[in-house]
Amino acid sequence: MYDLGTRKRALALVAQGRSLNSVSKQLNVSRHAIRTWRTRLEPKPRISAQTAPCPRCRPVPGVPVATAEYAYLLGLYLGDGCISAHPKGGHHLRIACADAWPGLIEMCRAAIKAVRPEGSVCVLQKQGCVMVTSYGRHWTCLFPQHGPGKKHERRIALEPWQQEIVDAHPWDFLRGLVHSDGARIVNWTEKTIAGRTKRYEYPRYFFTNTSEDIVRLYTAALDRVGVAWRSRRRATGAQDVSVARRASVALMDAHVGPKY
Repeated sequence: MYDLGTRKRALALVAQGRSLNSVSKQLNVSRHAIRTWRTRLEPKPRISAQTAPCPRCRPVPGVPVATAEYAYLLGLYLGDGCISAHPKGGHHLRIACADAWPGLIEMCRAAIKAVRPEGSVCVLQKQGCVMVTSYGRHWTCLFPQHGPGKKHERRIALEPWQQEIVDAHPWDFLRGLVHSDGARIVNWTEKTIAGRTKRYEYPRYFFTNTSEDIVRLYTAALDRVGVAWRSRRRATGAQDVSVARRASVALMDAHVGPKY
């Protein structure tokens, strides 16, 4: 870091016709720095996860929520995410991702960085899964569904601004939900026709969650994009939502796809 006086002196010497190389040697600064100062004399202010403006509680022009990425991250959070307070202030956002899906882990990291680019993202290894984690002071602003206890034990409802994003990017929201609490599976059967046995495969999508509110958000998004679905409740209280019709599965394949 060079002080402002050094920066001004370097630019004054260059303005006198001195070469960048000679000014660099005289002042013991890099030529790259001098070229940068010719465009911007003052250093750019450093923005961290602690000081970055929040697009929700401190709206600032030019600091929007990355909407498509946010819709995807919201789906992941509602499925396998949690927010915990840091002892010194701020919060950690954690998304659990199975080790079996490295592509999902990278997509989760990319979504977090898109939503809050000033923050860092780390991956913490757990038994059979990783926790994609990011610290910040505004995760509870971006995910107001945070609260004590398990999600299915409290009301989960989207804020109007969240619903606008989901309505604008329903497939990204669905992808996040399926990538967290869903799966694409292939059922099969064999039939004997004219003495020959043929195997028939039937791909379908499943989504399972215990929260009635989260299931309702999922099925409402399916309705919005024209995907037919059926549901059944397990004895445990969890609800399964199945997408099995060929046209609907084709839509899901085109916009969601299996985890990888």
